[in-house]
Amino acid sequence: MTVSFTCHTQIAMEPEELFNLARNVDAHVGSMASSRERAVAGVMSGLLSEGDEVTWQAWHFGLPLQMSSRITQFRFPDSFTDEQVRGPFRFFRHVHEFIPDGGGTLMIDRVEFAAPFGMVGRIAEKAFLGKYMRNLIDRRNEYLSRNGAAA
Repeated sequence: MTVSFTCHTQIAMEPEELFNLARNVDAHVGSMASSRERAVAGVMSGLLSEGDEVTWQAWHFGLPLQMSSRITQFRFPDSFTDEQVRGPFRFFRHVHEFIPDGGGTLMIDRVEFAAPFGMVGRIAEKAFLGKYMRNLIDRRNEYLSRNGAAA
């Protein structure tokens, strides 16, 4: 079983500007301040490009967690994909798409993941993990929308 969801966010930035902001390690850290997320290995600041890896450390559910992800697909300024290479999920994939829309950009996030731990993981996915992950993406997108010019 996997969890998948799609978020659509309209942001008043040109696609190129938003694409760069969405792959900026420093902007990601700012958007995840509530979970004390930070880069601890790999690319630790600036822009990520195809093949780049970053290891994130954050606190979720009262636990310190690490996840390493790699940019596996990169088409400036249309889309990029990051995928977990090591971490807490059985797998995790996040496709970021940027579509010009009326002087701004429609940003589409397509997220797929599966929790570990077999049946217990599937119960967690349905009970709270899917909603929790969607809220993280929504919070990130709200941050990008508010802080685009400042980041």
